[in-house]
Amino acid sequence: MLETKKALPILFVVMFLVMVGFGIIIPVLPFYAENIGASPTQLGLLMAVYSLMQLLFAPMWGRISDRIGRKPVIMIGILGLSLSFFLMGFSSALWMLFVARIVGGILSAANMPTVMAYAADITTPEERGKGMGVIGAATGLGFIFGPAIGGVFSKTSLSMPFYIAGFSSLLTFFLVLFLLKESLTAENRHNGQKEKQSLRQSLRGAVSILFILQLFISVSLSGLEATFAYYGAKKAGLESVNLGYIFMIMGFASAFVQGGLVGRLTKKFGEGFVIQIGILISAIGFGLILLTDSFATAAIFLTIFGIGNGMIRPGVSALLTKISKSGHGSTTGLLSSFDSLGRIAGPPLGGWLFSIAIGLPYISGIILSVIAFMLYRLYTSRARKFSY
Repeated sequence: MLETKKALPILFVVMFLVMVGFGIIIPVLPFYAENIGASPTQLGLLMAVYSLMQLLFAPMWGRISDRIGRKPVIMIGILGLSLSFFLMGFSSALWMLFVARIVGGILSAANMPTVMAYAADITTPEERGKGMGVIGAATGLGFIFGPAIGGVFSKTSLSMPFYIAGFSSLLTFFLVLFLLKESLTAENRHNGQKEKQSLRQSLRGAVSILFILQLFISVSLSGLEATFAYYGAKKAGLESVNLGYIFMIMGFASAFVQGGLVGRLTKKFGEGFVIQIGILISAIGFGLILLTDSFATAAIFLTIFGIGNGMIRPGVSALLTKISKSGHGSTTGLLSSFDSLGRIAGPPLGGWLFSIAIGLPYISGIILSVIAFMLYRLYTSRARKFSY
């Protein structure tokens, strides 16, 4: 096992840079696609196809990393991300953008599950929550700084952010190549057939409940992200700049909790405690959002929600990698797939609920949180009856 104190900071930087590159293009892509001729429906498909590729290919990359090692798969994912950014920057027709997003979705689906599997490889079961929290913090911080950088460079030209993101990903590729050591020894690489069998067992056993729990959490989060701009404008007169600050505050709070508090709480009380507390705080956050009437209340209430939500994914990831007998990559790949499914379903569901009544996405968030909490309780009761 690699020394955690040396490997985790490198892993943090790698994931931070990956998410910075991903975030750079977010504020620019809608306008860039519109200039090429995309309709609102086509823009929606352009965003969805990326998540669809992640849904389909994340489990595959996780399994591959269990067989050949983490480092080569992480390098493939980052290089694929870089390629997709350059392809988007060169795009002069809508079909080229779709090709770039599909290629990027297929290859970059390797990043998150493999990095999480790497964190599982280098941490003891007691430190697993800390490792997953560090990855979550890096992801959150990268997603905060990326859009800000993209907004600045978009003033030069709409294609410039794509090239900046491409070069950022290339830099990350060389960082992995020269600084990151392989975490999975040859003896620990899984036999493909055994791996498939244990994965099927996981999906039939009590552990499958944890994947479904993450799906519900992802649906509720993405529904909020898709509708809060409209909700904040109607309830508190918030504009895009205000919303940017609010999501930045929420992101910093979530990253702080994941990077520090999650590891301590997990080590002291266990993953189950962290997951349940995170779900309860998220549900409270959803309820408070219904009371939003100003910039200050929006910032406070979304921060409360962000703190709770930020505790759930690291807790679930840590618990799954401890109890599942399939390889860490297979487990985290499947978890990423469920997360992507939630991100595909959440925005249209949130938008539909918002069209009925503006508070419904957040009422549904409370309901989904309650269901997730009950699912965890169901998992604990069934876990005694299943052997992993």
